[in-house]
Amino acid sequence: MHIPTLIEHKRDGGVLTSEEIHYVITAYTRGDMPDYQMSALAMAIFFRDMTTEETAALTEAMLHSGTMLLWNDHDPLRVDKHSTGGIGDKTSLILAPLLACDNLWVPMISGRGLGITGGTLDKLESIPGFRTQLNEVEIHQVIDRIGCVMVGQTAGICPADKKLYALRDVTGTVPSVPLITASIMSKKLAEGLNRLVLDVKWGSGAFMKTQEEAHRLADSLVTVGEAMGVRSSVRLSEMNEPTGESAGNALEVAECVRCLQGQGPQDLEDIVLDLASAVSISTRSDLATKLHSGEAWRKFQQMVEAQGGNVSVLEKMATVHRAPFIGELKATASGRLMRMDAGGIGQAVLELGAGRSKAADAIDYAVGCDQIAKTGTEVQTGDVLLRVHARTKGALFRTLDFLPEYIDIV
Repeated sequence: MHIPTLIEHKRDGGVLTSEEIHYVITAYTRGDMPDYQMSALAMAIFFRDMTTEETAALTEAMLHSGTMLLWNDHDPLRVDKHSTGGIGDKTSLILAPLLACDNLWVPMISGRGLGITGGTLDKLESIPGFRTQLNEVEIHQVIDRIGCVMVGQTAGICPADKKLYALRDVTGTVPSVPLITASIMSKKLAEGLNRLVLDVKWGSGAFMKTQEEAHRLADSLVTVGEAMGVRSSVRLSEMNEPTGESAGNALEVAECVRCLQGQGPQDLEDIVLDLASAVSISTRSDLATKLHSGEAWRKFQQMVEAQGGNVSVLEKMATVHRAPFIGELKATASGRLMRMDAGGIGQAVLELGAGRSKAADAIDYAVGCDQIAKTGTEVQTGDVLLRVHARTKGALFRTLDFLPEYIDIV
């Protein structure tokens, strides 16, 4: 097969066969297809879309580009969730240990930040010593002891997705339904799951800007999941304001610790319980009890320790990673806070250094925003709407000047 011809065929609106898709993914995984050709194909898919059959073939090809986690018949149910990304979306860090308290196994394979949305692995790696790169033997060891593990793809699991995931982030091809579907489902199917819940976001801080787009992605994800034997469900979540009260890696871990101790923001706790109850064997009320009793917090500490993290610093994350410059953005008028735009805040956090503009960029764990006020609250002139954590004084002032256009008080 001639790869430039396949790219041209998709560019012109043609449909690729399963054999052609498998050929392309195999060649890319082997290194026989360079990044510039895959970038061109990804852009063609972005503009021309894929049929349901093409998307399923792409998912299967990426899944079989590597190995899968294998389980015994007598093992507990394997469950997981995946979010399509958002600002301040730190639910995985709370949900995995909570579900493990329910005698379920959670073999969570996560990714890094894409665009303005944060990545679970980046947040976890802000915990000193925490290892997200475990081999498959280590994954099974941690699951067997703790019941949950949170890792990136191993060298063997979905290597095609690992390469394509990083490429999409820096080539403007992230918000494509077939590419998102194949990326998510190949990783999740490689976990050998019985149940999966998908948190599909829509709004200014999500890849899907409208509910209609989110419904389309949700349908695509569920169709592929069910076709491959995994009971899949969806929760549509609005992402027009950040989830919780913080956006930025160490700041979000600190917020997760508070939530695991029963002191988290109500919107964060609600979405965690909604997602957990979709795959759990317990009621939402029972899960809330496990969260507030400290059981999930203890499980999280066990997981952190098992993956090499320093448990003693979990309650001091904002001190361990303290930005040199912290400034408050204050209300210039009294009234009701009507907009705290997730997209604008996400862009600010990205430019502060909490995300990547290029695949090789380093992450600054300390920077971001916290104490983010929730829409609908009444504020007075001078009230703090959020705090900005910056590496330099210039970055702090630029961000404080930039953000007011994304906030409305009426």
